[in-house]
Amino acid sequence: MDTTRVQNTKKEQSDNPLTLIKPKRTPRRYTLGEYLRKEERSQERHEYFNGIISPVPMAKGPHNIVTANVVAALKHALKTAEKQYIVFSSDQKVYLPELNIGLYPDVLVVCKKPEYWDDEELLLTNPLLIVEVLSKSTRNFDQSHKFNYYKSLPSFKEYVLIEQTHCQAETWYREAPDLWRNTVMNDLAGFLNLRSVECKIAMADIYEHIAFEEIPAKPGKQKRK
Repeated sequence: MDTTRVQNTKKEQSDNPLTLIKPKRTPRRYTLGEYLRKEERSQERHEYFNGIISPVPMAKGPHNIVTANVVAALKHALKTAEKQYIVFSSDQKVYLPELNIGLYPDVLVVCKKPEYWDDEELLLTNPLLIVEVLSKSTRNFDQSHKFNYYKSLPSFKEYVLIEQTHCQAETWYREAPDLWRNTVMNDLAGFLNLRSVECKIAMADIYEHIAFEEIPAKPGKQKRK
C-alpha cells in the first residue's frame, strides 16, 4: 500500500470543511392519528404539517392578555347578533383537509354549528374568522404561510393580525374567491370592523391592561450659536 498516498488523502479530507458536514436526518413522519394521540399525551402544543410535527412557541404574558381580551370582546359583541356565532380560544385545533395540516389559531369564530373532521371533535374545519396575535417568533409565519394555508378552507372569510407591542390591527376580508380587502386600524379610540361577523369591537378593549413600549424620541439637532 502506498502510505504516502493514504496520508495525503486523509490530509485533503481534513482540510476540506465539507467533509465535516453531517447529512441532515430525515424527520420522522406521523399519520394524523399518530399526531393526535401524541398531542393528547404532550404537555406542550404541536402543529401538524402533512406528517411533520412542529412545536408551538410558548406565548408571553402580553400575547395571552390580548388574546383573552379579543375572546371576551367578541363574545360580548356577538351576543346580540342576528346569526349564532361561537367563539373559540387558542386550544382549538383547525384542520385543513386539502393540505393535511393542523394549526392552532389564537382566536376563531364559527357560524351556527362547528364542523369537525373526526368523530372525537378535535379537528375543526369551518372557521369563519381567524385572529392571530403577532409575536417575534411567529410574525413571518402568521403573516404569510399561515394565511395562505387558511385560505384553503372554503368557510374562511376574514383574517385579523393584531400587534401586541403597539396599537395596530390588520384585517384581510375575502370579497371574492381570490380577492382579499386589506384594512389597518391603529387608533386606540377607534373600532375594529369585522365584516365576516358584522360587528365592531373597541381597540381599547383589545388592549386593556396592555402597557405599550415607549419609543424614545430622537434628539433634535442643536442650533449653532
